[in-house]
Amino acid sequence: MEIFEKFWFWLHHMPSLLLIGLLTLIGFYCGRGMQRYLKLPSILSYMLLGVLLGPSGVNILADHLQSSFSFIVEMTLGFIALHIGLELNLKSLNHSGRGIAWLIFAETFGAAFAVTIAIYLASGNLPLALIFGAIAPASAPAGTVAVIREYQAKGPLTKVLYAIVGFDDGLTILIFGFCSALAKNLIINEKHISMWFLIENSIKEISLVLVVGLLISAIFIFCIRPLNRPRNMLILTFCFVTITVGLSELLHVSIILTCMLLGFVISNTQGKEVVERIELRLNFLMPLLFILFFSLAGSSLHLNRLSNLGLIGIVYILSRIFGLMGGAWLGAVMGKMSSTIRRYSGMGILSQAGVAIGLSLVVKQDFHGLGLEISNAKGVIEPLGDYIGAVVLTTVTASSVFFELLGPILTRIALKKAGETAVIPVEIVPETFSS
Repeated sequence: MEIFEKFWFWLHHMPSLLLIGLLTLIGFYCGRGMQRYLKLPSILSYMLLGVLLGPSGVNILADHLQSSFSFIVEMTLGFIALHIGLELNLKSLNHSGRGIAWLIFAETFGAAFAVTIAIYLASGNLPLALIFGAIAPASAPAGTVAVIREYQAKGPLTKVLYAIVGFDDGLTILIFGFCSALAKNLIINEKHISMWFLIENSIKEISLVLVVGLLISAIFIFCIRPLNRPRNMLILTFCFVTITVGLSELLHVSIILTCMLLGFVISNTQGKEVVERIELRLNFLMPLLFILFFSLAGSSLHLNRLSNLGLIGIVYILSRIFGLMGGAWLGAVMGKMSSTIRRYSGMGILSQAGVAIGLSLVVKQDFHGLGLEISNAKGVIEPLGDYIGAVVLTTVTASSVFFELLGPILTRIALKKAGETAVIPVEIVPETFSS
């Protein structure tokens, strides 16, 4: 018994590097088993491993450890966003560019309107409905990109999915800036609402993203031109992505949008050879980062929160699915896109996690203490703003557990139905790493 207690104590106090090493090793073989025997995306095994090791399981990856490993999550998001940007070449998207624009706008606003209306009908609370509607379009590009890379998907649907998960977060930020300001004014009963005030913060963030992204892109392009050795390209790519992520954190702007802009500028100003060289360098890092990223993401999923969903949570989940999938279908029809994209694009964009949870935290902080006091579901008297912040944070966090598990499965099904996946998932084998 004493030996068991000592072993259990050691498990919960092992050095961080040992924990990362074991997490990577176990995750690697779990992913291979998930892929080979269950025919499911390996990222599901990484997430389930994280759930097992996190607070919902044995609590080896406790909350304080997740905070200390947050740089891994942020860095991975940076590389994912860079990869998305590299895929958004205007020339290759030119023939269907208008169709993709229709699709992105339709699925984004479709989710926003569907969730706003559904939550309002269920609760009768317009500010609450506006906030949920603003958060609904936010996606989690990591899950979609991981499945695409794992199954080596290529084709029209794959390009569309890259474009959607790349641009809809930018639109979501604009929608959220407008809706949160409108909801705040409704709560405090201000009669005069300035349109400029509603969107000012969103415009500032997007502008700052453009300035930072374009500046770093120019410096990166200047630095890579004389390079011809693979390891130098890898080192420089790693440096600039981490610098971009760090600056985004410092300036409180979107990591995804800033790093995506870096990739977008490179893809549309440099030759195909340069883009391919960078993508080959990414092949060294991405599989490793995916194991750590999704294991840590899984450890942050508190399964006990699923019991807190209630009626509003169920309405949010169903209306978000309807809005995204219905909007994607409508946008593809309006954009005169192929029947394959009409049928399956909506299935590949359901994942939701980091951005949505981040926005819900903003709501909880910004709405604190606002409005008249009301009695919540537990009979506690609190300001309306506090009630909205608590409901939004609880619901979005709990529903993210559902969407993060469902999203990758539906993405794989969509890509397979579209005939864009390899028959057997291909392991990435980079070119020889010469010096």
